[in-house]
Amino acid sequence: MKVAGYNLQEVLVVLVIIGILLLLALPNLMPLISKAKSTEAQLQLNHIYNSQTTYRYMYSKYSLDLSEIDFEAPKTVNEGGRAVYRYEILSATNNSFKARATAVEDFDGDGIFNVWEIDENGAPKQIVKD
Repeated sequence: MKVAGYNLQEVLVVLVIIGILLLLALPNLMPLISKAKSTEAQLQLNHIYNSQTTYRYMYSKYSLDLSEIDFEAPKTVNEGGRAVYRYEILSATNNSFKARATAVEDFDGDGIFNVWEIDENGAPKQIVKD
C-alpha cells in the first residue's frame, strides 16, 4: 500500500516561495511594526501623566522621581523584559513636568531611535520618528 506525500524538492520549492513573499512584504510592514511598538510608549507616558497629576494634587508640585509617583518602569528587552522603551522624567517644577520614552532598539535599522515625550498638558508627542 502506497502513502501519498510530498518529496523534498516540492517542500523546498514551497519554502523558497514563502521566503520570497516575506522579503517582498517586510518593507511594507515595517511602519506598522514601528507604530504598534510606539503604542507602548504612549500608554506608559499617559500612565506617568496620570500619576504626576495625582501627585500634584496631593503635594502641589510635580515629582522628578518615578518611584515617588508609584510608577515602576517595565523591564526592557535589554534587561530580560518585554518593553522596548525606557522612561525618565526630564524636568519637574511646581507647575510643569516633562517625561520621555526612548526606544532601546532600532525598529527599522536606520540608526535612529524613536523618542516620545509628554508634559503637564497630557498629550504624548513624537519627538524623533524612527
